Amino acid sequence: MVIYDSVQRKKVSFQELQKGKVTIYVCGPTVYDDAHLGHARSAIAFDLLRRVFEASGYEVTFVKNFTDIDDKIIAKMKQTGKTLDEITHYYIDRYKSDMHALHVKDADIEPKATQSIEAIVALIQKLLDKKAAYILDDGVYFDTSKDKDYLTLSHQHIQDAQARVQSNSAKKNPKDFALWKLSDTQPCYQSIFGKGRPGWHIECSAMIDSFIANHDKEYQIDIHAGGADLLFPHHENEAAQTRCASGQKLAKYWMHNGFVNINGEKMSKSLGNSFFIKDALKVYDGEVLRFYLLSTHYRADFNFNEIDLQSSKRRLDKLYRLKKRIFGYEKRAFDLEFEKKMLEALQDDLNISKALAVLDEAINEANEALDASPKNKEVKSKINGILDFTQKILGIGHMDPFSYFQLGVSEDEKAYIDQKIQERNEAKALKDYAKADAIRDELSRKGVLLMDTPNGTQWERAIS
Repeated sequence: MVIYDSVQRKKVSFQELQKGKVTIYVCGPTVYDDAHLGHARSAIAFDLLRRVFEASGYEVTFVKNFTDIDDKIIAKMKQTGKTLDEITHYYIDRYKSDMHALHVKDADIEPKATQSIEAIVALIQKLLDKKAAYILDDGVYFDTSKDKDYLTLSHQHIQDAQARVQSNSAKKNPKDFALWKLSDTQPCYQSIFGKGRPGWHIECSAMIDSFIANHDKEYQIDIHAGGADLLFPHHENEAAQTRCASGQKLAKYWMHNGFVNINGEKMSKSLGNSFFIKDALKVYDGEVLRFYLLSTHYRADFNFNEIDLQSSKRRLDKLYRLKKRIFGYEKRAFDLEFEKKMLEALQDDLNISKALAVLDEAINEANEALDASPKNKEVKSKINGILDFTQKILGIGHMDPFSYFQLGVSEDEKAYIDQKIQERNEAKALKDYAKADAIRDELSRKGVLLMDTPNGTQWERAIS
C-alpha cells in the first residue's frame, strides 16, 4: 500500500504500527449547520481509503469526531434560542443521514467534544505541568516556543502562522493558541483552571489519546486525515500539543484531500456559494453524487459543475446497463484478475483514474461476452462477482438497475406510468395494438421508455 504523506510531501510505502492493523482518525464536522460538498468530498475520500485497507486484509479502526462545542454553535444558539444539545443532535443526525445517502460507512468510534471534557482537561494539565502551556486572564494557552518542531507539519512560515492566529497582546508569542477559554457563560464546563470550554485544536489530540493511541510506539496512530484546509492551523496545532504532552508524534502519516470549487470558484460561505449536500440530494441520487465526487483523485482540487456531473452519471449508467443485462441471475464467481487489477490501482495512493479504467475495461469485456453468449451462466456469475467487488470497494452499484434508471421520477409520476402500462397491457390482451402503441408513444414523449421483457413491461427515464 502506497499513500501520499502530506508532511514528507511524497508517496511512501505504508508501514503499520501494529502488524495487520490500521488506525485512522479523520476530523469530522463542527455541527452547527448542514453538511456541504466539502464535507462530502473528505468523507468519501477517506471512506475509500478505509475500504481499500479492508479489502487488502487489514483490520481497520476508523474514528471520526464531532465538534459539538464551538463559537459558531454558540452563535447558532443565540440566533435560534435552542439549546446546545438540540442544535448539535439535530445536525449530527442530518450529517449522518447525508453520509448514508452517499454510502459512507459509519466510523467505528464517533467521539464528541462535550463527552471528552475530562480527557481534554487532563491533557491541558499535562501541558501545564511540562511548562508547554500557561494561564492568562481569559484562558489557557499553548506555548509554541516549547515545541522545536512547530510548523514542520504544514511547512508554514512564522509570519503566515502569526497572521492566522487570534491576537491577544498578553500572549508570550503571537502564534500561541487557546487550549481552554475561560467563561462562565453557558454552555461552560468546570475545570481546575476555572469554568469555560475547550479550544478547537485540543479536542482531537485528547480524543486520539483516549480512544486509539498506541502509547508504546513513537507514533500514537497510523494515519490522521482531513481536508487540506485543516493542515494549518488545526493539524499543526494538534501535532504540537501531542508532542509536548506525550513525547510521541501524533500520527505516522498525514493525508489531506483537495478543496472543492463550484464552477471554478473555491467553495466558501463568505463567497455565498457553499453547496449543501441536502440540496444536491434533492436533484441527484446519493450514489450518483458519490461516483462523481469519487472520480477525481482525492488530493486534487475538485471543480463541481453540472456538465461534469452529467458526464459522470453517464459513465455510471454503463455499470447499471450491465447489471440490468444479468438482473435476476444470482450466482456469483470471483474474478480474481479483475480484483487484483482494481486493488493494485487503489493501493497506489487511491489512484481512482486507473481503478475506473480497470472497471470500464471489465464492463466492456463483459458486454462483449454477453453479446457472444447471452445465456452463458459462467459469464453471468463472473459479472456478478465483478459488480459485488466494485460495490464493496468503491461503494457504488447498490441499487437494482430498474430503480436506478427511474431516478428523478416522482412518486406521482411513477403511479401515472404504472397506470398507463396497465392500460397498455389490457389493450394488448384485447389485441388493440393501435391503443397500445399510442400509450407507448405518449410515454415516450414524456421521456419514459418502455421495454417488454420476460418479466413483464419495464420502464426507465430517458437520458436527457
